[in-house]
Amino acid sequence: MIDSNSILLFVADVPKSAGFYGQLLGQDPVEFSPTLAMFILPSGLALGLWGNAGVEPAPAATGGGCDVGFKVATADMVDTLHAEWQLKGATILLPPTNLDFGRTFVAVDSDGHRLRVYNVAED
Repeated sequence: MIDSNSILLFVADVPKSAGFYGQLLGQDPVEFSPTLAMFILPSGLALGLWGNAGVEPAPAATGGGCDVGFKVATADMVDTLHAEWQLKGATILLPPTNLDFGRTFVAVDSDGHRLRVYNVAED
């Protein structure tokens, strides 16, 4: 069996993106070089930022084609993180909204990667 344990996002400027994600996540990368930064999220998932100039084979698409999801424990936490991320300079595509699955908001990084914070509603 293969375990999924990382997501790699292709970025134009690794130091800039690492600074942005470091602010949002409230942590420093566990690995950092001019071409790669790696964060380990509390869930154990590794979030990597890879300079797109060095990726082989070259990426065929840019950011925005999917959401990177960050599940939180409560709907109130969605609102709290929205306010915090706005203060930290995140661009918000969707303010806190109730959808059929729960409460959510969507931010975007400078490379167009969509970051969805959400809480699953209890039935």
